Amino acid sequence: EGPTVVGGLAAAGFRISTSGPPERKGIVQRLDVGTSGVMVVAASERGYSSLKNAFRQRTVSKTYHALVQGLPDPIEGTVDGSIGRHPSSGWKFAVPDDGKRAITHYRLLEAFREASLLEISLETGRTHQIRVHMSALGHPCCGDPMYGSDPNLAQRLGLNRQWLHAVKVGFHHPADGHWMEIEAPYPDDLADALGKLRQ
Repeated sequence: EGPTVVGGLAAAGFRISTSGPPERKGIVQRLDVGTSGVMVVAASERGYSSLKNAFRQRTVSKTYHALVQGLPDPIEGTVDGSIGRHPSSGWKFAVPDDGKRAITHYRLLEAFREASLLEISLETGRTHQIRVHMSALGHPCCGDPMYGSDPNLAQRLGLNRQWLHAVKVGFHHPADGHWMEIEAPYPDDLADALGKLRQ
């Protein structure tokens, strides 16, 4: 309900591919509700199929920054765990034995007393992947009560969503094949939360 990415782009005069499900035509890769940052939307049908294929073949690089509770040990690592529907909560995901394989690489960027800023790159793109994997490590994203974050810390940091941001996406342009990278700066709420920790 409410405004959509596709609606906003169309209103701004952008041509968008008509491929894909009706509720997200042209959107090649989406973000979880409450996650900010770079999204890829195709302008043409050819672009849509080319980019969809690139995501399927895992030739796209996806970099996120996540503020997680505590300090992961080790401070750099890989989570290789399946992801599937949570057995008792249909709207939530978990790490069951029979889920789809998911691979998340992380490394520490900055450590604070209560939280850590991580750079995360994904080999796969499962729903809620970063949030599920970080929670499984015992370090949920700050501001993410669905996956076990501390509501008091979220309140102190002024967060009303998970601190998770798609900071960069790299891919070969469908038209001429040149490599391009798109970056998105932190929005104000995430930057403010980080500022509070740095103080």
